[in-house]
Amino acid sequence: MKIPFLDNWLRRHGEPPRAADPAPEKDPERAAAVAELLSECELLRARAQALGLDLDDTPASLAALDQLPPRWREDPEELPWVGNDAGLYLGTVIVRTVRGASWHIWPGGHPVVRLASGREIGVVEAGLDWAVNGAPQLSQVYAEAAEI
Repeated sequence: MKIPFLDNWLRRHGEPPRAADPAPEKDPERAAAVAELLSECELLRARAQALGLDLDDTPASLAALDQLPPRWREDPEELPWVGNDAGLYLGTVIVRTVRGASWHIWPGGHPVVRLASGREIGVVEAGLDWAVNGAPQLSQVYAEAAEI
């Protein structure tokens, strides 16, 4: 699997540098691998499952997440991880359901969702804001992305 944000880690751990890889959006196999990796969101999926919610990668599941009691706020160590996962899950739903949306990895490994219009959505930041403050709601961010 060719994932750009792992290159720095590999170099630090003795792996030889690789030739420049094409951007994920220009290599379908690589784009699929990146999307699969970013869609795992294990902690969020486990917390939602414990509360009886099965995350099925649909817009309706985002609305259901918005309605969950924010128990993760009680654990300051878990809070940023849940927020990160929420952002990646939001991005996963957008990429899977909004025509022309795709993952884009900025240099340094920061994932964003790029819409067909060229607009980029900082889904990780949106997920962190949602986890900490409850706003903006994940379903609201999705609705804004879907109507563009």
